[in-house]
Amino acid sequence: MVGLGYVGLPTSLALRASGARVIGIDVSAERLRDIREGAVDLTPRDRERLADALDDAAFLLTDDPRASAWADTVVICVPTPVDRHQVPDLGMLATACASAVAHAVPGQLLLLTSTSYVGTTRDLLLTPLAARGMRAESDVFVAFAPERIDPGSAGHSQDLTPRIVGGAGRRSTASAAAVLSRIAPSVHTLASPEAAEMTKLWENTFRAVNIALANELADSCAVFGLEPRAVIDAAATKPYGFMPFYPGPGVGGHCIPCDPHYLLWQLRAERIPSPIVDTAMRAIAERPGRMAGLITAKLAARGIPVAGARVLLVGVAYKRGVADVRESAALEIMGLLADWGATVAFTDPLVPRVHLRGTTLTCVPDPWEHRWDLVVLHTLHPGTDLSGLGPEQTVLDISQDRRGPGTDGAYRAAGPSGTRAGAHRSAGGGRSGAPGPGAEGAAGAPGSAGAPQGSVGARV
Repeated sequence: MVGLGYVGLPTSLALRASGARVIGIDVSAERLRDIREGAVDLTPRDRERLADALDDAAFLLTDDPRASAWADTVVICVPTPVDRHQVPDLGMLATACASAVAHAVPGQLLLLTSTSYVGTTRDLLLTPLAARGMRAESDVFVAFAPERIDPGSAGHSQDLTPRIVGGAGRRSTASAAAVLSRIAPSVHTLASPEAAEMTKLWENTFRAVNIALANELADSCAVFGLEPRAVIDAAATKPYGFMPFYPGPGVGGHCIPCDPHYLLWQLRAERIPSPIVDTAMRAIAERPGRMAGLITAKLAARGIPVAGARVLLVGVAYKRGVADVRESAALEIMGLLADWGATVAFTDPLVPRVHLRGTTLTCVPDPWEHRWDLVVLHTLHPGTDLSGLGPEQTVLDISQDRRGPGTDGAYRAAGPSGTRAGAHRSAGGGRSGAPGPGAEGAAGAPGSAGAPQGSVGARV
């Protein structure tokens, strides 16, 4: 397994559970250390699998890319982000593929799973292998099978989610399908790697466009004083022709904010317009700014200028139940507020710290012991306890999550890893063992006496 991130690690654990011997390769020493310490973001079942695997000699972790030569199958699953200009950043993928090609051995299957543009498998694997004199379908086997991990969702685990695969030929497809069938309920085969690559882009572009539409229609509901969730749930009673998508403060994570840009980037190079996708992605990119505008409007309605206002965000992960802040709208919202002079802090039971405008902010573990000009609900993890939120605090809920924070009453304080259930807070507010703001915390804001560590102010 080349890459042990949110896809590679769970996939490694699933393959090991199927009886395979697994070599996990990651160039990040910090990531390997976190995995060995169990300080990683996993579902409860995968956490148990990891504990078992760490005691198993057949589960090897290494930062040496040459170890891929020891494997029968090399699964490549490294990040494919976009840069600040929303242009695909293929650096990690190109490096991982080049390494896999360099260490490929006869009879091996190279299976690419990272989401990318149509033609990636051919450009980064098949062509370089041919240059090495290795023929696909005879010397080596090559296929693309996009990952379908839904982080934090036990209901969409790998053993419940069908996979698709398109190989360089029938033998490659069959070989890849045999591997994937160990961890998936079924495998749908396609005629080429390109068809499989386009399938993944279609899936996530479909989601992006529909989320953008849900956000827009939710704003329309607000014009009429209507609750969008109630309208969506009512529409979802129709048994055909409607699929519910829900609005929110923004789109984050590893897929939806990034993957459609791989399609747009490729189409622009061919001078092919894609106005619907383009508009949807612009709307998604602008959503956090719109939320920041709502926050300033809420403050202004109370006669509080944003400059100098003390604002707390509750939940900064991009979705419920995960510790991942990649592309989270919360980061952009906090950054904009800080740019406008606000003193911004956050609390999140799964996220111990975030990096914002060159400063590291630490989670405020005792948020209700401070007085805020505005408390903004952004991501309500299951178990988040809002019982300490008193009537003296003004709240703006931009999560649009009517499921609420859950009913188990547990407040998991952010531990050093951000994933371990640390201290628990009772409904009465008693708390023990919760770590305070770390040494990294603290861009203290000028003119914000009483602001807890981990807030960021106008100078940031």
